[in-house]
Amino acid sequence: MNDGVRRIVKVLLAKPGLDGHDQGAKVVARAMIDAGFDVRYTGLRQSPEQVRDAALAHGADVIALSSMAGAHLAFCERLAPLLRQAGLAEKLWVIGGNLPAADHGALRALGFAGVFATGSKLDDITSFISEHVR
Repeated sequence: MNDGVRRIVKVLLAKPGLDGHDQGAKVVARAMIDAGFDVRYTGLRQSPEQVRDAALAHGADVIALSSMAGAHLAFCERLAPLLRQAGLAEKLWVIGGNLPAADHGALRALGFAGVFATGSKLDDITSFISEHVR
């Protein structure tokens, strides 16, 4: 039953692996907060296990990664089974950053419904999340 109260979308935003570039992640986090989302930013250098654990602890509806270091496929290949095993397969998984177009299909095949390359518009990211959260 919809009583007119909008549910707050909980987003876990993580920086995977040895990626030390987080300015973009902070800009995206701010846009998500401005869009009304409850955002938990993990900070730098997260392992797949740390991302899974933080998503569970936050009760995340969305698991978002910001990757600029080029190791996104290897990281996501390790993260995806951990998220599935933890019961997070039905959550919305998104990734943004320095993501070559050649990798987008592989990321989607792993379960990342939203793939946002560098230069994506903030409104496109927040709109995608709003439209796809279950």
